[in-house]
Amino acid sequence: MPNPNYITPEGARRLSEELGRLRSVDRPRIVQEVADAAAQGDRSENAEYIYGKKKLREIDRRMHYLTKRLESAVVVDPKEQKGDKVFFGAAIEVEDEDGKRHTYRIVGEDEIDSKTGRISWKSPVGRALLGKRPGDVVTVRRPAGDIEMEIVSVKYT
Repeated sequence: MPNPNYITPEGARRLSEELGRLRSVDRPRIVQEVADAAAQGDRSENAEYIYGKKKLREIDRRMHYLTKRLESAVVVDPKEQKGDKVFFGAAIEVEDEDGKRHTYRIVGEDEIDSKTGRISWKSPVGRALLGKRPGDVVTVRRPAGDIEMEIVSVKYT
């Protein structure tokens, strides 16, 4: 598997719930709206019909994407990880050069949320942290310049 699609159980659940909602709620609602708009007559000038068809294509595209991502997903439960070495699913507290502390959680590409510190294992910070332990200093290369961070703690929850 050249490019694994690692994901946490929580992330897999969220993707599955979104797919279910699209399939059972959103798509049937839009199909009904398109049918109602089509019943009004001339479809070429019917904005509701045209917009509905566009929305339906977007939903179908998203459902296809989610299905493929879930089919290729390798679910990794952070709770099964042991030790203090940084692996997928770890919550890592780091201290940067200015003494500021940040907490990151290493997650899959479909779970990224910068506001909550959820970073991809493929991101520059994620790659720099993988395999390290508390006390290690890592250098993260970024466009704004390199930054060094010391790992303060590693937890799996």
